[in-house]
Parts: sequence; structure tokens; C-alpha cells
Amino acid sequence: MSTERKDEATEVHIKNTAKRLFFGEGKFNATTQEIADAAGVNRTLINYYFRSRDKLFDLVFADAQAREQERTESIIFSELPFKAKIAEFIDDTFDMAREYPYMEMYLVTQFNQGCYFKDEEGMDRVLKKFYEEFEVAMEEGLIRKTDPVQFILNMISLTSFPIAMRPLFQKTMHLTDQEYDKILSDRKEIIMDTLFIK
Repeated sequence: MSTERKDEATEVHIKNTAKRLFFGEGKFNATTQEIADAAGVNRTLINYYFRSRDKLFDLVFADAQAREQERTESIIFSELPFKAKIAEFIDDTFDMAREYPYMEMYLVTQFNQGCYFKDEEGMDRVLKKFYEEFEVAMEEGLIRKTDPVQFILNMISLTSFPIAMRPLFQKTMHLTDQEYDKILSDRKEIIMDTLFIK
């Protein structure tokens, strides 16, 4: 393996480790040393590749935003019917939550600190396509006559709230990871029945 490839592999490994700590374990305040220890590298390597812990945080956050944007675009611009797109979005959201249970919380925390999506044009394209298909779905009687923004809020709330509140729900209801994963899987049908008439 060339030095350049090895360097790139180390950089990716550090970034993935930070992502796992932040999103998978909820350690948003992990120090540079904790990240280095988890990655099995020297702390100076984090400064070498990312200049600082804050820069690494920013990069991981940007990657999370890009991932959200990419998955949303791939679903909304697919050839699937509208209802199937919503089902795919729910599946994708819960799949991501199983891998990174704290991602939703992390993103909300960052948004509350003034960090927003950089790709506004991309979001505008997604929303334009969504609104067009939403109108057709209403005309076909798939969904109730409603404001598309209310539909989006309902869909996001029904999926994101159980994810963001998972640690509290699991602790207070004495649920294992497997039991809560099953609850999330079962929610898809409940959400679809809530959002669609037929």
C-alpha cells in the first residue's frame, strides 16, 4: 500500500471513529485523546489530518449533512411512486438510527447552534419535486387534503421523535436494544397508516 493510500486510510479511519463516538455512542464532547484512543492512533495524528478537534467536529457534521441530503435526493428523485418513496424514507431513517442512534440529537444540537444545511439549492429542488408529487397524491385520494408542510412535519415527527428520545424511553420503559429496534420496525406501518388514507 502506498504512503498516500495509507495516509488516506488513516484519515478515513479517524473520521469514522469520531462518527461512531458522536453518533453511535452519543459522546458529543469526546476529547481529541478519547478519539485517538478509540481509533488506536497517536493524538498528534488528529491534529495532523484535521488541525484541531473542532475542525474534525465540523467535518463530521458536514459529512452527516451531506449524507442526509444524498439519501433524501436519491429517494425523492427515484422512479418509485410517492407512497413508496415515503416508505423508503422511513426505512432509511430507521436503518440509520440503528447504526447511529444519536445522530438525530447531534444534528438538532448543531442546528440550535446556528449550523444549517449549506446546500439550499439542493433542498429547494427536493422540496419542489416533493410538492409536485404531493399534489398528485392528494388528487388521487392517497392522502387527506392538507398543507404539504404539515405532512412533512407529521412524517418527520413520527420518525425522528422516537429516535431522539430513545435513551429516555429505553431507560424508563426498561427496554433492551432489540426490543426498541422491534418497536421502531413496527412503527413504519403505524406511520404509513397515519399519513395515508389508502
